[in-house]
Amino acid sequence: METLQLGVLGSGNGSNLQAILDVIAACKLEAKVACVISDVADAFILERAREAGVPAFHVDCGPSKSKLEKDAEQRAISILQEHGADTVALAGFMRIIKPDLLRAFPQRVLNIHPSLLPSFPGLRAWEQALNYGVRHSGCTVHFVDEGMDTGPIILQRTVLVHDRDTPDTLHKRIQSQEHIAYIEALRLLARGRIKIEGRRVLRTND
Repeated sequence: METLQLGVLGSGNGSNLQAILDVIAACKLEAKVACVISDVADAFILERAREAGVPAFHVDCGPSKSKLEKDAEQRAISILQEHGADTVALAGFMRIIKPDLLRAFPQRVLNIHPSLLPSFPGLRAWEQALNYGVRHSGCTVHFVDEGMDTGPIILQRTVLVHDRDTPDTLHKRIQSQEHIAYIEALRLLARGRIKIEGRRVLRTND
């Protein structure tokens, strides 16, 4: 068993970061949040980090809205390494991760996505699912590769889609499952119970 040294990247509210901080404080996850990085200067995820005494950084990514450009990527890598991160958890980070960061943390970059991948990758996945008319949606924790939401799937959790759901009500129920799923995936990683074979992520025995 290892204690994960987490570098968390996010762009918004940071509810998944808060869930991680809460279970660490309750001694229910073998991890420490080493630092938090956001591409948005006033993102609430940075305030959550500061309130918890976690080093928090804004990295200016320039005019691009979707990519982690070279200079910003190198700055993020430097921050993560300087603070001893060995695992990167994306928590609502709205930019595509580039190869240099993936090479710096091989098979140690995770993401949480608000749909049952491979269905509905990309932005506002819960709204995509609702508009499509599916009866089940949910969330996926996966390893990150160079594609958009295409990396090997670690685990998924499912929610029913109700007839009266709006994008907001469905999103809230999915988020509640995200907080459970991300912790479970990180716990498996900390306990050495994850093995990747091709695109399959296998769970090994304790």
